[in-house]
Amino acid sequence: MTFLDRMPRIGTLALPAGILALIVLMIVPVPAVLLDVSFVLNIALSVAILMTAMNAEKPLDFSSFPSVLLFATLLRLALNVASTRVVLVHGHEGEAAAGKVIEAFGAFLIGGNFAVGLFVFMILMIINLVVVTKGAGRVSEVSARFTLDALPGKQMAIDADLAAGLMTADEAKARRREVATEADFYGSMDGASKFVKGDAIAALLILGVNIIAGFCLGMISHGLTASEAATTYITLAVGDALVAQVPALLLSIAAAVIVTRVTDSRDLSGQIGGQFADPRTWLPVAFILGAIGCIPAMPQSVFLPAAAGAGWLWNMLRKRQARPVVKLEAPPPPPDPARISLEDVSDHTLVTIELGFGLVPLVDDRRGAPLVARITGVRKQLSQAFGFVVPQFRVRDALDMPPSSYRILLGGVPLGGASVRADKVLAIDAGEARPDHQLTGEETRDPSFGCPALWIDPGARDHAIAEGFLTVDASTVIATHLNQLLAERPQELLGPDEVKALIDSVKEHSSGLVETVYPQPLSLAALTRLLRALLEDGIPIAHPLPILSGLSLAVQQTQDHERLVELLRADLGALIVGRVCAPDERLPVITLDAALESSIVQGLHDPTTGQPVIEPDLARTIGEHIATLIAQRGPGATPIALIVQPRARRALAALLKLRAPSCLVLSIAELPPAQPIEVIDVVGAPQSQPQAPGLPQPENHQGPESMAA
Repeated sequence: MTFLDRMPRIGTLALPAGILALIVLMIVPVPAVLLDVSFVLNIALSVAILMTAMNAEKPLDFSSFPSVLLFATLLRLALNVASTRVVLVHGHEGEAAAGKVIEAFGAFLIGGNFAVGLFVFMILMIINLVVVTKGAGRVSEVSARFTLDALPGKQMAIDADLAAGLMTADEAKARRREVATEADFYGSMDGASKFVKGDAIAALLILGVNIIAGFCLGMISHGLTASEAATTYITLAVGDALVAQVPALLLSIAAAVIVTRVTDSRDLSGQIGGQFADPRTWLPVAFILGAIGCIPAMPQSVFLPAAAGAGWLWNMLRKRQARPVVKLEAPPPPPDPARISLEDVSDHTLVTIELGFGLVPLVDDRRGAPLVARITGVRKQLSQAFGFVVPQFRVRDALDMPPSSYRILLGGVPLGGASVRADKVLAIDAGEARPDHQLTGEETRDPSFGCPALWIDPGARDHAIAEGFLTVDASTVIATHLNQLLAERPQELLGPDEVKALIDSVKEHSSGLVETVYPQPLSLAALTRLLRALLEDGIPIAHPLPILSGLSLAVQQTQDHERLVELLRADLGALIVGRVCAPDERLPVITLDAALESSIVQGLHDPTTGQPVIEPDLARTIGEHIATLIAQRGPGATPIALIVQPRARRALAALLKLRAPSCLVLSIAELPPAQPIEVIDVVGAPQSQPQAPGLPQPENHQGPESMAA
């Protein structure tokens, strides 16, 4: 076993042995050589304590300082007792009788004049007792008081973080232990500062005892004259006092350093040096020293070189600050194959595009990543159409898919997918291709709209265009399919985060309007549900001000979700109709026969939602009839609007969303009063009946027709 291995075992015996040595120094006479060794060890220990205090990043890094200060003070007092015994017993033999250390301090620092030694000792005493010790004691007292006052608040903060899940139980336990240690430390430092003050006073009293006792013993016991006794004993007493006062001053400085430290990631030298390294500090210093040096009565040989040194330091710090900082990052640790992180098993992206490995070149940066640019354009286009920022999409490869296939997922649910050729161009027959075209390629269908198409070589694109085909590359095919699938589901892309961002944006200009709705009486969840219902009905939220204005009025009447939607739709009637028909154009209108509409409203109701339930045969008949009317009008005609009672709107809207999605279903309250209409049919009425009850007969004169809501 090496010496380093035996260190912990030796350390357990060092403290009891040291205390026993202190008692021996106080009681048992020791030779001068051992006293010299003890003085040197005392000075070395004081310097080590000071360096440890300066190198600590925070006060708690030297939490044993109060106990160390106590033992260091006891060691110095024990040496004072031992040196006093040696001085009084052997002082008449000469200055070397008390040891080489006391003799050296007496001869070198005093210079043979004990009066000078007395003045030097008194100055050290003033510095130690009045300046350093008093200031450190005051700081310790205030720090202890503030730390103890803040202890309950810190413990409550730890409990709050633990309850909120911001830290684990082990971290909370370690933090409580640190807070308790901090309180104990500053409380101990408040008492330990009294050791330093008492040590300084004891040194002054011991010096007086040594001088008086030595003077008396020298003349009475050893027959020395008054001059000889004063020269010998006062010199030895002052040397002994200075030997003890230097370590005492070092310990006082160490105590002051500890209690005045501010927690930082650097030691004291780095903290002070880093804060004095600002070049703006030294330029005024250089100017002021230079200005003082220009005064005729001042010593230019001292001030001007000092000004030049400050200017040089400013220039060097300025150049170092201008240099770019190069951070050397440590290489990342090798991945642990046994470690599984949450990112490996969880996908936090709402929309995901999975690609077979054959389509990976479409997202390769070295080839321009055409698919990424197309997807970014789709996201921007959808955001503009919906009125909120669509969450980011994620593109990843999927090894379980065929090489040329892609798949679009929304919240982990597949919406659609197809196979594309990354190295070919898709020529789509949108109805304008020549029947006798000579274009050849791999037959397929456009995944977005189901049109016949051919996969052709890129070199045949001009030929395909000449034959009337629409040509697109593989990345455009995927992006178009993505746009078509997501455009049908805007409500599924809207979440609380998007609504919060929308509300924050409106709040910058219309904070009062927002405060009438959010967070009271509607919470973020309720507001998100309401806006998703509008998007599901095909109403964009690109203009949030009229929506929030209507909502602020609606919440004064009710907070029921279904009722709020109907009131808001009625308030936004002009916006809903204006998306399909201009205000000065006639809106094609279909109505239901009064008996048919009454049977729907008064028939069966869903017990969960309270909405009317339309019988399957009747639903099929209504859907087929309206779909036939839409087909007869042609693809370029103005969309038809079905006007019904408010209680039947949701049921009929859900019915026609599947059978006639282009038909706009409105309640009579949602139709703007000034909107001209044209009643083209009444569903369920006899053929001779031109209009439904409650709707005005179209007039024959020229001018806008209006329907009263």
